[in-house]
Amino acid sequence: MNKAELIDAIAAGSGLTKADSKRALDAFIDATTNALKKSNRVALVGFGSFSVAKREARKGRNPQTGKEITIPAKKVVKFKPGAELAKVVK
Repeated sequence: MNKAELIDAIAAGSGLTKADSKRALDAFIDATTNALKKSNRVALVGFGSFSVAKREARKGRNPQTGKEITIPAKKVVKFKPGAELAKVVK
């Protein structure tokens, strides 16, 4: 499902117009992005939670040359599904 299909599904399920559904989805994405930028956790009970984790620097290999390289540390977004979502997807 892409963003346009998600907007259509939100509009159909909520009775909102497609334009209102797009604004609502964009607002959700902006709010979630801003919270994660601040390293805050976003929890949606029953659905899951988004959080930021720090991945430490590590050694790796360049697959073309086989030469060992250092992969720098960085922050990554993690998603942990809630119990209800996990049960449905199971």
